[in-house]
Amino acid sequence: MVKKAKPEELGKLRAEIRDVTLDIIAKAHKRMELSERIGTIKGNLNIDIQDESVEQEIRSSVFEFSNKLGIDPTFSGRLLNILLAESVRLQQIQQRRTEDITLKNTHLSVFMKAKELESSGKKIIHMEVGEPDFPPPKSVRNALLESYKMKQYHYTDSRGLLRLRQAIANKVGNGITDDEVIITSGGRFAIFSAMLALLKQGEEVISIDPSWPAYREFVDFAGGKIKILQTTIEERWTPNLRKLEEMIGQNTKVIILNYPNNPTGKVLNEKEISKIISLARDNELYLISDEVYSDYVYGRFTSLTHYKYDKIIVVSSFSKSCAMTGFRVGYGIARKEIIDKMARIQAIALTSVAEPMQHAALSAIDYNPAGNVKLIKERLDLISKKLRQMSLDFVSPQGAMYVYPRLNGSIQTDAELVNILLELGVAVAPGSGFGENYKQFIRISACQPKELLKRGLEIIESVLSVR
Repeated sequence: MVKKAKPEELGKLRAEIRDVTLDIIAKAHKRMELSERIGTIKGNLNIDIQDESVEQEIRSSVFEFSNKLGIDPTFSGRLLNILLAESVRLQQIQQRRTEDITLKNTHLSVFMKAKELESSGKKIIHMEVGEPDFPPPKSVRNALLESYKMKQYHYTDSRGLLRLRQAIANKVGNGITDDEVIITSGGRFAIFSAMLALLKQGEEVISIDPSWPAYREFVDFAGGKIKILQTTIEERWTPNLRKLEEMIGQNTKVIILNYPNNPTGKVLNEKEISKIISLARDNELYLISDEVYSDYVYGRFTSLTHYKYDKIIVVSSFSKSCAMTGFRVGYGIARKEIIDKMARIQAIALTSVAEPMQHAALSAIDYNPAGNVKLIKERLDLISKKLRQMSLDFVSPQGAMYVYPRLNGSIQTDAELVNILLELGVAVAPGSGFGENYKQFIRISACQPKELLKRGLEIIESVLSVR
């Protein structure tokens, strides 16, 4: 016979749970204090905040302890990642207090600073942002006017206009259907909504640095933990796939790829892509492939839409290929179940992409960007030639619209050079904005006319030659 529980027993257990919870909070607070102290020491010693070997040692201890207690190690790992993420946040705050940095290291912060200087009357050569200086296709203007005339300015399906989704599916091919496509507010929101749809609190995403800084922001917002696989100029920015395999753990959920790469211009070959997909399949991981620069390739490129793996999410947009950055029209391609989750997030956040913008994108679906691609390649060649004359190390870009050179001479950090150049009327992106370990790099964008690029490069050379 089962013993009947008494109300006072329930109250006692609840009180015990409360006390245990308070004890956990107290210990978490103690851990936070220790993290702040460690952050101060690291700042004084100029040591990187994140140390994968230290984290792995803690992770191994936690998993061993969890197994001894009979707790699901996956749950323990998620809980640990929340604590590790908070430690990183606190140490970053402490390190900023010990660093003498007047400019936050991102390309967008440089852009905003440059705009402030321009508003005060200073002329700036913008070599920091990847915004094409050529106009969208003429069909876009006509589509916007027609959209107004036809009263096509209402709410749409959160997944986007059916005609646009069908057009993208047809263009991509490979058996893609319209219910496997979502139209998003730029490629940015496609990646963001995919992260929110896939991640649980404390789950891990592996990103390959140097990379677009928004990836880390998306993962942080979703409550996940970013793990970084660093690449080097000595290895020609090729990811070490053995190290990638070693980084995959019980809590890893997603690998995010960005090829052609921003900022390096690196493009993976088919053998490397196949190996990464094999790793993802073996570990049941999702792959998010950011292919926004796929039209700007100066050799061979294979989209992940060509591969049959049902956990692939491919993201692209009209921003770069059609010079439609301000229209904010991107898209994601994935199996229907993932698209439906992304659509629910988009419905909550912004209902849908503006209908006139979708009609504008539809008008550009068959646009051939070959002329734009040729122009960017010529500008990249111009930049590369000048950088070689300056004896700066870099890997010739295989795609995208940037060159990512390593600094030499007495310039100590990218932030130092960025500040000096801004005062001289040139804006470049700091390399550390694409990864903490790239403070000796800058990113130069080819999105300006050749004469402006020449002038900007001459100013960069003048600064580096006297230091």
